[in-house]
Amino acid sequence: MRDARADALLHAVDGERERRLKIFLGAAPGVGKTYAMLSAARELHRQGVDVVIGLVETHGRAETAALMEGLPVLPRRTLVHREREFTEFDLDAALTRRPAILVVDELAHRNVPGARHERRWQDINELLDAGIEVYTALNVQHLESLNDQVARITGVTVRETVPDGFLDRARDIVLVDLPPRELITRLRQGKVYVPETAAMALDSFFAPTHLAALRELAVDTVARHVDSDLRADMLARGEVMSVRRRVLAAIDGAGQGDYLVRVARRIAERRSAPWSVVYVDTGEVTDLQRRERVEQSLRLARRLGGEPVILRGHAIAEELLAYADREGVGQIVLGRTRERPLARMLGRSLTQRLLRQGTHLELTIVATPNRRKAGSRRWLPPGGWGAGREYIQATLATLVAFALAFVADRYLSVANLALIFLTAVLVVAVRTRMAVAVYTALACFLGYNFFFAPPRYTLAIANVDDVLAVVLFLVAALVCSRLATRLAAQVQSLRAAHAQARALLGLGQALVSSADAPAMRREAVIAVAQALHCEAAVLVRDGEGGMTVAASAPAGVVLSMQDTAAADWAERHGEAAGRFTDTLHAASCWVLPLSTEGHAAGALALRWSEAVGEPDPDRRGLALSMAQDLSQALERARLVEELQSSRVQGETERLRNALLSSVSHDLRSPLASMIGSAGTLLGYEGRLPAHERKELLEGILGEGQRLDRYIQNLLDMTRLGHGTLKLTRDWIDGADIVAAAVGRLHRLLPDTLIHTEANAGEALLHVHPALVEQALFNVLENAARFSPSGDAVSVVATVIDAQWRVEVTDHGPGIPEEERARIFDMFYSVARGERAGPSTGLGLAICRGMIGAHGGTVEAMPAVGGGTTVRLTLPMTPPPPPASP
Repeated sequence: MRDARADALLHAVDGERERRLKIFLGAAPGVGKTYAMLSAARELHRQGVDVVIGLVETHGRAETAALMEGLPVLPRRTLVHREREFTEFDLDAALTRRPAILVVDELAHRNVPGARHERRWQDINELLDAGIEVYTALNVQHLESLNDQVARITGVTVRETVPDGFLDRARDIVLVDLPPRELITRLRQGKVYVPETAAMALDSFFAPTHLAALRELAVDTVARHVDSDLRADMLARGEVMSVRRRVLAAIDGAGQGDYLVRVARRIAERRSAPWSVVYVDTGEVTDLQRRERVEQSLRLARRLGGEPVILRGHAIAEELLAYADREGVGQIVLGRTRERPLARMLGRSLTQRLLRQGTHLELTIVATPNRRKAGSRRWLPPGGWGAGREYIQATLATLVAFALAFVADRYLSVANLALIFLTAVLVVAVRTRMAVAVYTALACFLGYNFFFAPPRYTLAIANVDDVLAVVLFLVAALVCSRLATRLAAQVQSLRAAHAQARALLGLGQALVSSADAPAMRREAVIAVAQALHCEAAVLVRDGEGGMTVAASAPAGVVLSMQDTAAADWAERHGEAAGRFTDTLHAASCWVLPLSTEGHAAGALALRWSEAVGEPDPDRRGLALSMAQDLSQALERARLVEELQSSRVQGETERLRNALLSSVSHDLRSPLASMIGSAGTLLGYEGRLPAHERKELLEGILGEGQRLDRYIQNLLDMTRLGHGTLKLTRDWIDGADIVAAAVGRLHRLLPDTLIHTEANAGEALLHVHPALVEQALFNVLENAARFSPSGDAVSVVATVIDAQWRVEVTDHGPGIPEEERARIFDMFYSVARGERAGPSTGLGLAICRGMIGAHGGTVEAMPAVGGGTTVRLTLPMTPPPPPASP
């Protein structure tokens, strides 16, 4: 209960932030919606609220125009369609102006082609997303879920509709009511339509009974929304516990799908429950009209806020029940099913199976108008008799079977002839639908009985055994046709599923093998174009905020300004746009957003030729899945890039802190010593013995040299890091480098014992002598500081496999294996050994950089008997031939 209340409170808070819409709802035109809306706007404007009129249609009414006086009005946008100019609501101007409240009339209006959205309610939707509060007006007959009811009441089919889900965004719905008699009086006075139009309206739409029914629908609509808000408010206060079981509408494409979708929407709205529309694809071959009806119903469900779902399986009842158990469905809505007499007698009809197996579900069977009209044709098989071409093919197959049977009649028995007809039935069943296979089985049965079963040329059967044989033939033919049809349907379904899985697998493999986001986009458009047989392009934002093509297949795809605008809108709002949608539908591409968890990664544009219609659900689902896979791959690439950037920033911060710590210590220490010695000399110069003055001066010199080495190391490290270290190569003997480095160490640490061994003879190296000497000196200094007093540091130089190798070994405490690789990192030092003093942690890092610049290597390894050996390896270049005299 506490969780439900918390969720309700969060939902209420979010709703208050997002619900910025106020709808003035009326039962019919002329009841005063616009007048009431403008009156409310004028009152707010008088109170100092920033109210702007985006668009209001006065229809020549003087009192309506008077209410607009004094209110700021946005200029309209001019559009050209079929060489005529039209004015429309300027959405971009409203978004730029951003008033506190914007008044936009005629919510159900259809925009002129060329506008961003097809319907005005979509313009208002974008305004609401931008945080602008909107006042608008609507007649109840324009609600999508009431479209069928309004058509039955008035005889007029309304074409401009608004999805019921849009009303869920309304914070307030104001019912503007007027009794039918007063409305008819206004109509006769010319306050609604001009006299000629008013006379026609009185005889049709504005009949008193029609207005009364529409008035009831308007009141019922407002009551449902009030009830829904009341339940949400009570739940937020913990007074009730709402059970939101999903509502499911099952459609079959037989013509009643749209009606069932609207019924399910109204039921779900009354219950404040989520809802789905499900079509079970059994794999059977269906005609084009049926597939189009299914797609139309699924699109309607999507517009009304439902979830369209396609299930695959040969048992419709089992698939519906499995989905219901999986998704928490509490009610199933379906039309009257085609119940064959035999299936009804055996209890195998869809309705009976749902009632028997779904005992925990509420089953609502709706007698749709189309079903009532077609009640006399219930005995027809699913999909009707189908195209005549299939029956012509079945007839030809039957005639071929008869011809073969007449030829084989001379050599085979009557019982064996049945196999020929059975083969014909199987061939037809595999290639066509069940109804055509049954037709073939019956034709073969009658022909086999008439021409071959004795007595011939009559349907009478003299022998009892022949009766059994003929009946068994018919049964076998029907069973085989059913099994063959089902098998063919399953094979076709598996083939389609395999094609989709293969396309997704190919895309996944291409994305996994891509190193970065640009490579992912290139591979993705190729895979998408091949799988969907279309042109594909990925668009991303450029430096100026516009959309540009980052990858396309085939290469060089050119997109129009409308396509680019659709991509921009899709990327910003996370919804599909362009062709096959209601947003910027004049574009030539269907544009899908590439976004995950609020991170936009661009848009995927798909373009088919103009002759190709809207993609079927399978192709649409495949496109959405591939776009989602690409979005997730781009998101992973973005996260990896951010992770690497974070690591670099962390490492940079660590090095910066280490550098500051090292500089603050290693600069201040020698400076403090030098300042102290210099101050002593200055203050006590005459009173200090000569040997003490000498010690102080030597201390100043030593600390100055130490400071010089430290600064030189920093400079060398900087040059190595920026790649500006220049090598001035020259020929030199490796023994000279060793001797120079050992000599420098003796001058720095006179008490250090060094054992030098050269097994290389003459080793000419083409290197920068000073840098290699500095690298070797850093290693020697490091070894000397870690060696115990009295133990010598060993230096062994050899030539192995055209490589000059120097191994420096100390007998100190050694380096743990897990730290050997880290000792070459900047500012990392190991404080072990008797004489280990303060260290900057730069010496070995500089050594590796200098030796690496020459193409060599530096590595640390344990020494025999304890301690550490650092090995320096440099490649040897063959010396040039001596110059000829």
